[in-house]
Parts: sequence; C-alpha cells; structure tokens
Amino acid sequence: MLKLIFSSLILSSFVLYGQVKSDTLLIAQHLRTITKTEQARNALNVEALNKVAEYIHSNFKQQCDTVFYQEYEVEGEVYKNVIGRMGPEDAPKIVVGAHYDVCGDQEGADDNATGVVGLLELSRMLNKDSLDVQIEFVAYTLEEPPFFRSQYMGSYVHAKSIYDYEEPTIGMVCLEMIGYFSDEKKSQRYPIGLLKMFYGGKGDYITVVQKFGNGKFGRKFNKDMKKQKLLPTKSFKGPAGLQGIDFSDHLNYWKFDYSAVMITNTAFYRNSNYHKNTDTMETLDLNRMALVIDEVYLTLKNWKLK
Repeated sequence: MLKLIFSSLILSSFVLYGQVKSDTLLIAQHLRTITKTEQARNALNVEALNKVAEYIHSNFKQQCDTVFYQEYEVEGEVYKNVIGRMGPEDAPKIVVGAHYDVCGDQEGADDNATGVVGLLELSRMLNKDSLDVQIEFVAYTLEEPPFFRSQYMGSYVHAKSIYDYEEPTIGMVCLEMIGYFSDEKKSQRYPIGLLKMFYGGKGDYITVVQKFGNGKFGRKFNKDMKKQKLLPTKSFKGPAGLQGIDFSDHLNYWKFDYSAVMITNTAFYRNSNYHKNTDTMETLDLNRMALVIDEVYLTLKNWKLK
C-alpha cells in the first residue's frame, strides 16, 4: 500500500514529455472541497454557492494576473461568476469556462465539479508559460435548472458582456463533465443508434463537441486536442438542435456568434449518475480526468496567433 501511495506521489509530480502535468492529488483535493459541502451548491443555497466561488477565486488569485467576480442579480439574490485572466493584456482571448452550480440536492462531482477543477488545474499549469493569447477562465453560476437556457445563466451574462464591450475573442472552450469513464461493454449510449458504429460501445474516451458551421477556432481546437493522443479523443459535429449537443454553457457563446466547443464525456449518454445524488467523486476516474486536462493544457499552451 505504501509503495502504491509513493508511486502516485512520484507520478503526480513528474512532467509529461517535458511539459507540466496535471496533479491527481490536487484534483482529488479540489473535488473534495467543492463537492463535500454542507448544502448543495444550487440556486436556492446562495451561501453554499458563495463559499465555492470564494474557493475558486482564492485559487485563481494564486495563478492569474487578474481575478474578479462578475456579479448580477436574479429574483433579489446576487450571484457570481468568477473570472481569472492570464497572458498578454493586448492579445485576443480564449475563454475557458465551466459551471460550478448543481441541479438539486446532490454533490455534482462529474456535473460539474470536474469542469471547475479543470479550470483550477489549467490556471496552475499555464501560469508559468509564455502565452501568445490571453486566457480567460470563467467559473459560471446558474447553469442548471431552473435557469438553463435563460438570460440568467452565468455564461449568458459573460458572453453578452464580452460581446457588448467588443472584447477580441478567438473562441470558447466549455469543460462539462470530464471525469467519468468506463471500459464496460455497452457503457456508452448515443442520441442516434447508428453512431455506435463510429464511436464504439465503451465509454472510454473524451469528446470534442461542436455544431455544424462552428468556425475556424472549433476546427483548430478539435484538431490540436486530438493530436495530443494522451487518451482516446473523438470529435463530434452535428446540428445544434440534436439532443445534448448544446447542453452546457457553450450554447450562450453560439448565441453571440462565437466559435465554441464542449469537452465532455457525453454526460447522460454515459454517466447514469447524471443529476442524481450518486454523482460523487468516488465514481470518477481521476487518472483519465487528468489526461483530459493535460490535452487541453497542451492545446492552449501551444496556441499561436497567425
């Protein structure tokens, strides 16, 4: 047992092919802090949301050049996006976002503490790099029902703000459920049965999802992320109306005509714990989650303006 723990510590501190590597011990620590709260971090429990927002803000402050809350009011309550920026101030930005709220009374480990932890790890990993673009990390509030698809979503508020202020934006990356994997047969489902022929029946991969006509940023991000080959990475492009393709914060950037992709394990098409109290960190595969973060990291780190 001691040998196993020691090996894990060594692996978590090594670099990957000369690059910084995500840390599974930090991932577990972040997941535990975000999910094991006294109250569920939903719209009814503003205090719980604020505690998580403060934790995110504290971590961003250690890594980013600029950190602030984007506050807005809904039905008499104040809710907060948490924003951290790094990279050249005069360069166009890539937005990397994930929502930190949950649906109902649950821990919401895969949905979507995993995405938020991805933001925290990416900010840590990128803060020593010389970046060609500005990276804007955004932890969103109010993605889940009853505000999903409304102007009260944190991502709608953020997308509208960069549009209104005409902030040069290359594209957006949404991290939505990146921690659940399965090697079991028939563990992966699809909105159209025919897709199984192309993507397989095992939930052992990560997906880059985008809509038809998503633009240059989406094409390049998909290509560059798949090129990393740290774990099976598949791409899916379909009509925006296909069930599930816009089921996260990237949909609001599409509304303002930004190119945006969703990095996901396909949510309820794979993880049967979706929106249930069984969605806990104990069900997650932290090693493969770390590889997803590594692929996103390498893609962002090496992004060059042409």
